[in-house]
Amino acid sequence: MATLSNSAKLGYLVLAFFLIPILMGFLIKILRLGPDHICEIWSSLHFDLLHILGSFLMIIFIATIYYMSKPHSVYLVNLSCFRPPASYRFPNATFIEHMRLCKKDNPEIVEFQRRIMQRSGLGDETCLAPSNLYIPPTPTLEASRLEADLILSSVIDDLLKKTGTETKDIDILIVNCSIVSPTPSLSDMVINKYKLRSNIRSFNLSGMGCSASLISIDLARSLLQVHPNSCALVVSTEITTPNYFSGNDRSMVLINCLFRMGGAAMLLSNKRTDRRRSKYQLLNLVRTHKADDEAYLCIQQQEDPQGIKGVSLSKSLMVIAGEALKSNITTIGPLVLPASEQLLFLFTLIGRKILKLKWKPYIPDFKQAVEHLCIHSGGRGVIDEMQKKLKLSDEDVEASRMTLHRFGNISSSSIWYELMYIESKGWMKKGDRVWQIAFGSGFKCNSAVWKCNCTIITPTDGPWLDCIDSYPVSISQTLDL
Repeated sequence: MATLSNSAKLGYLVLAFFLIPILMGFLIKILRLGPDHICEIWSSLHFDLLHILGSFLMIIFIATIYYMSKPHSVYLVNLSCFRPPASYRFPNATFIEHMRLCKKDNPEIVEFQRRIMQRSGLGDETCLAPSNLYIPPTPTLEASRLEADLILSSVIDDLLKKTGTETKDIDILIVNCSIVSPTPSLSDMVINKYKLRSNIRSFNLSGMGCSASLISIDLARSLLQVHPNSCALVVSTEITTPNYFSGNDRSMVLINCLFRMGGAAMLLSNKRTDRRRSKYQLLNLVRTHKADDEAYLCIQQQEDPQGIKGVSLSKSLMVIAGEALKSNITTIGPLVLPASEQLLFLFTLIGRKILKLKWKPYIPDFKQAVEHLCIHSGGRGVIDEMQKKLKLSDEDVEASRMTLHRFGNISSSSIWYELMYIESKGWMKKGDRVWQIAFGSGFKCNSAVWKCNCTIITPTDGPWLDCIDSYPVSISQTLDL
């Protein structure tokens, strides 16, 4: 209620600022006419004073309601992505050797993982937390906390330095991490480390999968609509320490092959004063959720028959992801596509559904709506499926493939590494729109469209600093391992 009261007061102040000078000028003009002239004009108009006063108050009321209900613009001031230390590097050959040493009694599962790695699209620069480099790995809770502290501290320190933001200026904190959810929470860890304000609005999201970052952005957007002149710090990561699966279930060892270390922090603001210095403005954000058993179970944390906990990935994952994408673009399409593409889509839909014509579904050309795409680098199969579904060129998915090659599947933070890849290549210009697409357990497909507020200067830091000139690289269909 206090926030609504403040918004109302602010609305009246703005209206008074514009209306009072106009009314004063009008009153002075009337007074200069003289009393006889004023009475003559009034008599000729035949206006009822009560009606005039009522109309005037109605105009003020409508203008106030319009101002108060107008959504606040949400700006992405800046972002930071974690670059793991070189000592955490985990080449593919090293991974296979580790598996051979840890799984001496089961060469079949080692051979299965070797074949997965051959086609994974991961390069030799991906990194894992130190606890997973041991033979065998030691996934303790303390090791998870140490990994979380390293990632969160690194990205937040860098972001605060980039933006010149003081910790007292942060009004909202949102941290998302799917698997690791300790007590105290990761958001509590951040508040304690940086001594954030006692009245900060903090949230800790877990179990939301690889699309959780856009869920966090959506939550921040909603909060910024009701809390004017506020800043929101969003931190997205996935702690790899407990992700190692030591069992032999093939659907559960895929996590060992794909997931690697990463994290990102974003500073959002609804302050008008931040518009000039911000990199992007949020235009649209659409969340879709499939509610059926097959989709719900296609990514699931569970125990194998021996009681070993891990995350299973079903064979139907790619099909379900494609269906979720279809639902999402059906919603976001009308918001971003030009009228010509919408008409073609509608014409095809009428032909197929009403006239029962055997036409192929029309896939809108989203490149007419956005200049850049950031598709969650969940794996080679995910990127291939999205490229096929949306009829994208190799250049359109370059940021996603190169992020997968350099960093692996870094869960919810991958779309921000891809955005920084585009920036590091010097492709992002003022007015460009970028479409982020992410998938997560449940099953969810979330997407956001941002508009670039300024021509981005090629970053002199960040996760791509020491390797951007060597990308793109040619990724062979099968690695020799």
